[in-house]
Amino acid sequence: MTKTTDVVLFEEQLCDNGKKIAIATLNSPRSLNALSGEMIDLLYPQLLAWQKADDIALVVLKGEGEKAFCAGGDIVHLFQEMKNHLGDYAPGIEEYFTKEYTLDYLIHSYNKPFVVWGSGIVMGGGLGMMVGASHRIVTESSRIAMPEISIGLYPDVGGSYFLNKMPNGVGLFLGLTGASINAADAKYSKLADYFISQDKETQFIANLKTINWGDSVSLNHEKLSALTLELEQLSQTELPKSFLREHQALISQLVDADNLNTIVENIVTHDIDDKWFNRGQKSLKHGSPLSAQLTYRQLEKGRGLTLVDCFRMELNLSVKSGQFGEFVEGVRALLIDKDNQPKWRYSSIEEVDESTIDWFFIDKWDEGKHPLQSLTIK
Repeated sequence: MTKTTDVVLFEEQLCDNGKKIAIATLNSPRSLNALSGEMIDLLYPQLLAWQKADDIALVVLKGEGEKAFCAGGDIVHLFQEMKNHLGDYAPGIEEYFTKEYTLDYLIHSYNKPFVVWGSGIVMGGGLGMMVGASHRIVTESSRIAMPEISIGLYPDVGGSYFLNKMPNGVGLFLGLTGASINAADAKYSKLADYFISQDKETQFIANLKTINWGDSVSLNHEKLSALTLELEQLSQTELPKSFLREHQALISQLVDADNLNTIVENIVTHDIDDKWFNRGQKSLKHGSPLSAQLTYRQLEKGRGLTLVDCFRMELNLSVKSGQFGEFVEGVRALLIDKDNQPKWRYSSIEEVDESTIDWFFIDKWDEGKHPLQSLTIK
């Protein structure tokens, strides 16, 4: 039995043919279901158990409340760990991100159909979980972003991999601007598979229980896809317009340069009367110059890497971000003191020296000693 005080709720619902669907619900609506270490410690072993259970046909992961699936990692908790080890290696940072990326990779490589109901806010660590699911559902309330440039971090949780899979220039643009996108944008940028109206969530779960699930994983995937497609076709009138599709040609043009300085200049100085685009310009202009440089280098390096190697590279970047000081300052300004006046280490991207960026990408661990060494390539 679950308790309503649990930060993750687990339930198994019996289907008509005797199989079960497993449902995990992030249960911290006051924090917009921010992904805490405690949540990960509960989720990971339960997902492993469900993966091995013959009677579980598929898994659904969703968030409690209407506001958010998951607004990101629990960076308020990470703030204290970084503050306690200012300028030095913070073991709690390594522990948290190791667990988070291991969970993300489990979802990416899950051997059963895995649904994420991505309604409301889906940001940072929330997107890291959603993007790995086999069936990624968004609704008219979905608001998706990788806004790490505003907190002195970089788009992690596999961003090195999935931002590179987007249409021309879109991944770099979203990484640099932290721009918020909607359900139509998510489908266009390959972050989501299906759009279903939010009011059909109960119907979706009820319909799952009527399907004749079998022991063939591939056939179960097909049955789930047929159901989600059917509900998507009933939801088309709610689908918003895609900002990304509308601005695709412009985005491609602005990022078509061989250096970051020119790209950033192109974006922030472009004269356009468009609220969505202008918000992205503002985030880039006021974001961390170091984060912009890290994002640019990260996506360059990520192009030739497997998903596993992207996670390994990002763990190195995250641990060093916890040590360097930019991340802790960004969290302080946005979420702790809330003065929105971060004192970034550099005043412009031109000031960020190459040796500093190089340091972030030098492996912290000796060969064979990486905390994510056990992840296998699939």
